[in-house]
Amino acid sequence: MKNALVTGATRGIGYAITKVLLRDKVRVTGTARTTIFSDDLFQTGQFTGLHVDLEKESEINESLKPLLFNKTPDILINNAGIFIDSSIESNDENWLDAWDKTQQVNLRSSSLLSKWFINAHQKNNTEGILINVASRAAYRGDTQEYAAYAASKAGMVAFIKSVARDYSKKGIYAYSIAPGFIDTDMARDSVSVYGEEYLTRDSAFDSITKPDDVAEMVAFLCQGKVKHMSGSTFHINGGSYMI
Repeated sequence: MKNALVTGATRGIGYAITKVLLRDKVRVTGTARTTIFSDDLFQTGQFTGLHVDLEKESEINESLKPLLFNKTPDILINNAGIFIDSSIESNDENWLDAWDKTQQVNLRSSSLLSKWFINAHQKNNTEGILINVASRAAYRGDTQEYAAYAASKAGMVAFIKSVARDYSKKGIYAYSIAPGFIDTDMARDSVSVYGEEYLTRDSAFDSITKPDDVAEMVAFLCQGKVKHMSGSTFHINGGSYMI
């Protein structure tokens, strides 16, 4: 039975990924900052939940580094992320604070976990699957107040490509997922402001993409059937930005 570590496992895409992996008989360790883990995740007996604040490197080191080195998972899915409004018109201190928090949670922590994951597999001479949940914004950009988010997600994609170039031949298969608007709490905040019609106006569909669409793609990649697509990005955005 495979083992996976999924960050941000209690809500939205991370919760959907966790549910699908458990369905597929994968043991999952999921993280959250403070959100309570849903009871249904524990029903299979294959789930463990850890509360870790990815903004704090001390907590990452204490909770996740031992896991990655001592009980190295077969799969690492970096899904957790934050989305902070920070306009270019704001003062420098607030703007930089938002950028620092966004990069720490979205990019620095995911890259550090990936580093440990790769090092552990190289030490053990084992194969691993690494998946970063990035965003359409990594390719299309976002509105200026969310530039930090777009930049962090672009960094996640570039990191995966760099890993794939050196480590695919050594058994680490790395992929990026780039969702557009997904029907999650984060997207619903935008729906309340702009309306669903605004969010789907560039889409090939009349509805916002569901988290399960992303989860099924991740579950497929976790099967290890497309190793030679290592380094690739899989775009799931309702046809709103086609590459």
